[in-house]
Parts: sequence; C-alpha cells; structure tokens
Amino acid sequence: MNEVLLRSLTPSVLGILVRRGADFAAAEDAVQDALVEAVRVWSADPPRDPKGWLVTVAWRRFLDATRADAARRRREDRVDEEPAPGPAPAVDDTLQLYFLCAHPSLTPSSAVALTLRAVGGLTTRQIAQAYLVPEATMAQRISRAKRTVSGVRFDQPGDVATVLRVLYLVFNEGYSGDVDLAAEAIRLTRQLAAAIDHPEVAGLLALMLLHHARRAARTAPDGSLVPLAEQDRGRWDTESIAEGVEILQAALARDRLGEFQAQAAIAALHADARTAEETDWVQIVEWYDELARLTDSPVVRLNRAVAVGEADGPRAGLAALAALDDTLPRHTAVAAYLHERDGDLTTAAQLYTKAAQKAPNLAERDHLTRQAARLNARGGR
Repeated sequence: MNEVLLRSLTPSVLGILVRRGADFAAAEDAVQDALVEAVRVWSADPPRDPKGWLVTVAWRRFLDATRADAARRRREDRVDEEPAPGPAPAVDDTLQLYFLCAHPSLTPSSAVALTLRAVGGLTTRQIAQAYLVPEATMAQRISRAKRTVSGVRFDQPGDVATVLRVLYLVFNEGYSGDVDLAAEAIRLTRQLAAAIDHPEVAGLLALMLLHHARRAARTAPDGSLVPLAEQDRGRWDTESIAEGVEILQAALARDRLGEFQAQAAIAALHADARTAEETDWVQIVEWYDELARLTDSPVVRLNRAVAVGEADGPRAGLAALAALDDTLPRHTAVAAYLHERDGDLTTAAQLYTKAAQKAPNLAERDHLTRQAARLNARGGR
C-alpha cells in the first residue's frame, strides 16, 4: 500500500467533499476514515481508481456521520447526491484548500496550524515543534480552528501572506523533518506565482529553490548532517540556483522588499560563493539587518550573530549573541560554534554537549554530539 500516493490524493479528495457541501471539519474526518479503510483493504484488493475509491468511501463516511448527528438531520437528502464509483475529476484542489484554510475568521497562527494538519499532512507534534509550543497547546489550537470554520461558507478566502507562511513552514518541514513535503511546497508555490503577480510570492519561490538546490549535499551517506561550510558544492543543483537567482532579481527590481526576498538574497549569496571562504559575509550581515527590520524575529537575530561572527570575528559574534535570550532554540549551538572559532575549546565542547540535549531532531542531536566528541578528543575537556 503506497502511503505517498495516499498523501498526494488527500487534498484533492478533501476539496471534492468541501465543494459538494461538506463543512471542513466533517470532510476532514471523513477523509481520514477513508484513508484508514484504504490502509486496511488496499494491500489485498487495490482499486483501479484510487482517487475515485477514496471520494466514494469518504463521502459515504460523511453521510453516515451526518445521519448520526440529530442536529444535522436536514442534510440526509444529500444521500441521493452520492457520487457514482468511477474516475474522479482530475482537478488539483490543494492550492485552493490552502486559501480556504486561511479563512478571515481564523487568526493567522490558527490558519497556519489548521492547514499544516489538514492539507499538509503534518502531525500535531510536528506542528508544535515548528511553533515552539507544547503539543497539547497546539492540539487545542487546531481543535478551536476546526470548530471556528465548521459550517462556515468558504466564500471569503484568506490572504496571500498567510498562505505564504503556510507554504514556507511546509517546505521547512519537508526540508529538515521526517515528512518529505519540500517538492510539494515548491510545486504549489510555482502555481501561486503563476496565478498572482506578487514579489513576495516570487521571493518565497526563489528561497525554496535556492535551499532545495543544496539538499543533496546536506547529508552524508550515513545520514549525518553536513554543515554548509563543509558541503560538496559540486553536488549543488546549479539549474535550481540559476532559476532562483533569476526569480529573485526580478522580484527585487520591483522595490517592494519583504522578508522572503531578504531571506532569498542571503541564500543567493551563499549559493554564489564557489567556496565557503569566498562567502560575502559582510553583505549577508547587511541583509540580516534588513530582515531583522522587517520581522523583528529573535531567530533572525540569532542567525545574524553567526554572520557577524564570520564577518567581524567570533568575539563580535558572541557580543551580538549576548544581547539575545539564551533560551532561544539553537542559541547554545551557536554559542558553541563561536567559542570554538574563538579558540575556547573547553567551553565549546561543554556547550555542544548541552546543545545536543536540546536538539529538536535526532540528526541534529547526533551532529552536535560528534562536535563535542571531536573537541574533547583534541583536549577540550
């Protein structure tokens, strides 16, 4: 049974149910029930038309739930509208669903969380990690969002900024997490860029392409992380880099700078350097200054401290880091790196060990643990 196929069909099936009149929360429950049934029966008896099968089963589950709910008995006349088995329309509803989840009745954070769960296929735990909140808190947020949009007519879709935020988070989860959604996020952002003339849409697409171009070099054959400075740049996808730079230049020429364009500019400067030593860190610091002005994000300021450490020396980087909250995720790892650059191997080894204990995923934890072991082997105890 192909889980990738099921994941790819889910948004379209959900969109069909919504268009047929199912409210969003009930439609999502029905689709999830259909997926469970598919896992149970497809391995022994795979359907000729998987999408049509899912639509039929999901619609029946929705109708069953509708009948069982006394408050919704008026919907029983939809039984006659049950779609006949057979090929379902070849319509990609995914991008439309992203906009529908960004409904004006939801706060931006709730809209993003709901979309990641219902359309992106992420678990509540993964979304909670992206937001840096407890899983229980995120579960409550998603439940409230479902209740808010339940029964609401989707004739007032959300704004582009919220959709871009969702696509960005989905890409990041696919790029660094345990669910591969990066290519899907790029595909949808291409669709959005073709439909909407907006410099930030172009900026996000450029950012995704530039980051995705380095993906093959980010891990070693054993699965361990390879830091940017140590990556084999010959493995970078030069076509994606060229496309990303071209899209970014066209967006920047419109003089409507936004955070995704600024991030893409930083990624482009990394991609433009033939070696790590040739990286233009002075320009990168300037772009981080622009990005901090646009977002006032502590994560941006943390990354800026690294760039300052490269441009002006590790002690300047540590000074910039000292102004930030030391509970910030990856703060300890950055401190370890800057102390190592400054020659304080003992402190660096201790900080790498502490950072490993706080790492958000196994690959990062293993990388930080190896860094600590490397310094300890050099006498950093």
